[in-house]
Amino acid sequence: MRISFLFLLIISSLLFSCQSKFNETIVSLDSYKIEDGFNLEVIAAEPLLKAPVAIDFDAKGRVWVAQMPGYMNDLQGSGEENPSGSIVILEDLDNDGIADHSKVFMDSLVMPRALAHVYGGLLYAEPPYLWFVDIKDDKPVNKVMVDSIYAVEGNPEHQPNGLELNIDNWIYNAKSNFRYRRKAGKWEKEPTTFRGQWGITHDNFGRLYYNDNSRILLGDYALPNTFINNKFFTPKSSFDKLLTNDQRVYPVFAGSVNRGYAKGVLNADSILVNATAACSPLVYRGGEFTESYDENVFICIPEGNLVKRALLTFTGDSVFAKQAWQEKEFITSTDEGFRPVSLKNGPEGKMYIVDMHRGMIGHHAYMSPYLRDKAKAKELDTIINFGRILKVAHENSTADKIPDFNALNGSELVKLLSNDNGWIRDRAQHFLIFKEVKDVIDEVKEVALNSENQWSQIHALYVLEGLNALSFDFLITIIDKSNSQVASHGMVLLKEFASTAHIEKALVLFNNVIKRNEIELDLYLGNGLGTWMNLDESKFTPIMMKILARKPDNNTLADAVIGGLSTVDTEVYNNTVIMDSLKHTPFVNKLARTISDKNAGKMNAIFTKEKTTEDTRTSGARMFFQICASCHGAGGKGIEGLAPPLMNSEHVKNTERLALIILHGLEGPVHVNGELYNINLAMPGLIRNDNITDKDIANIISYVTNAFSDKPKRLSTTRIQELRNVKSSTGMEFTEKELQALDK
Repeated sequence: MRISFLFLLIISSLLFSCQSKFNETIVSLDSYKIEDGFNLEVIAAEPLLKAPVAIDFDAKGRVWVAQMPGYMNDLQGSGEENPSGSIVILEDLDNDGIADHSKVFMDSLVMPRALAHVYGGLLYAEPPYLWFVDIKDDKPVNKVMVDSIYAVEGNPEHQPNGLELNIDNWIYNAKSNFRYRRKAGKWEKEPTTFRGQWGITHDNFGRLYYNDNSRILLGDYALPNTFINNKFFTPKSSFDKLLTNDQRVYPVFAGSVNRGYAKGVLNADSILVNATAACSPLVYRGGEFTESYDENVFICIPEGNLVKRALLTFTGDSVFAKQAWQEKEFITSTDEGFRPVSLKNGPEGKMYIVDMHRGMIGHHAYMSPYLRDKAKAKELDTIINFGRILKVAHENSTADKIPDFNALNGSELVKLLSNDNGWIRDRAQHFLIFKEVKDVIDEVKEVALNSENQWSQIHALYVLEGLNALSFDFLITIIDKSNSQVASHGMVLLKEFASTAHIEKALVLFNNVIKRNEIELDLYLGNGLGTWMNLDESKFTPIMMKILARKPDNNTLADAVIGGLSTVDTEVYNNTVIMDSLKHTPFVNKLARTISDKNAGKMNAIFTKEKTTEDTRTSGARMFFQICASCHGAGGKGIEGLAPPLMNSEHVKNTERLALIILHGLEGPVHVNGELYNINLAMPGLIRNDNITDKDIANIISYVTNAFSDKPKRLSTTRIQELRNVKSSTGMEFTEKELQALDK
């Protein structure tokens, strides 16, 4: 007995000694301030992380991280094309709530920017590709290319990202006009509204929200892809809407902002006034904060080192936002390395913050001379080997156990459709679909019909949609007995069941819906009518007229109806009774433009745009470093004896003069800022290079004026083509005097 005990003790000691040490980095949050009643903690930090940009949670609730350490390693953005990116799994082996290990799932990636746990595997974006891999023992297997042109061109600030799985079972992206889903083992891709720049989120109803640098919150008034059935109509009154005019931010110190020199960017204390790099909004759906925080939107403001809170108001046909406070923010910090770039609802109801923790987050192609000088003075370019994941919890929240979705049976998943946490509901819905748990369809129908929670009803509807278990009669019952939000989803799904056999029942249903006089429901009824009018225009046109006549000046309603008239829009337009009775209304005006575009073959751009295009400054930066930097220096300060500086040069500020120099060349001596550069070399022009186009020249000008002057400018390709024919006296390089004479 004593020998056995000794043997076990030795084995245990050996196992313990072989165990990796727990790498829990202690990070002080003394310089951070969070709203009263909330706690902020670091759950992972360097060396476990480096430049994280996006996270998602697996079936066990573990955090998976996409990292971009190749982004802005220095002021020139060196190493962007190197395969230094990775996706890692954070683990908490000692179960104290803080990650202590980082497991590499995939490395040698170039700028991975988004990831999502879907269909039992991992969907991830590594431009130009969108990939899906199955997961076996935390390793990638069975790699499949979902899209070869997900993000063909552009710099990291302006490439598609997000991969947001919405309630309708589709995956949406920011900076993109495409959505994705897998059905019957095959990936589908189809056009959707172009949305935002970095980060995308959805509310409990399924509306999408996003933003761009200078607008803290944009969003849709209606469900995605509902108003775009008519390919010649663009619903501008209801999608991609600015939800608040208030772009004020309230940093607690004077940080470094790209165009801080411009009037109105900073206040008298040199503190940022309005957002300049807003990103990654999040509709909080965790159910763990107090009720007043339900469906609030949190917004990353990395240039201000803060996270903002905004409140949403839903009217049925629109959405409005307002900032929660004036003169304060939800989270602020005096740590200039704090760069919140992404937010996520967590599996236990908490909110997670991805802190890239990098000195420079603005791409070098857009960086002004002002910011370059600030960054060098503060040594911001040295803050590069960091990265944190923070967690926000309410002080009264409980530590609920996170379910292991892989271990749950069908009935257990169905119960989770009614969970208070939106993340749990989303996961349960998705697992029921991709695992094809059809033996609980009756249980799901019971939730859809009789749950007292409207959100669980909507989730149940889309479980049935994903399992192909909906029927016309079932949807009629849902619409008849449910509130306007659930019934609206029922109306959207009903369009798939339009047939001559269902016309009479549909007429009864639609007339009952009209009697309810609920604007939200009217939108989706109006949007679906075009499908039924294609079957019998005479029976369903009066219903359309009743809806439009009730709110003739409602732009969202006009968008809804026209967006559904995909096959009968011309017939409606040619009906003088309809046009005369609704004369001067948004419906008639929008329909007239739609028919004009249809006759001209001009579709909504989302149906013709196949890929993202590169920003001119990014293209120009690439060419500058290939052609110009070897003489003028990467920072535009010139090289002694070789080339004069470009920084704040009068030759850069004058775009036509700059174009002539790039095209035809410049012979010295030359003055820059009053200083003579008597260099015995002539800069050759690019006009004799047949591979350099007018667009290339325009792109170089766009980058150079942005990087080396305080006023970014552009020059049209038409003007550049004209300047090709402007010659110097020798027909070769211009002299400074000749350029000055042309200015006059």
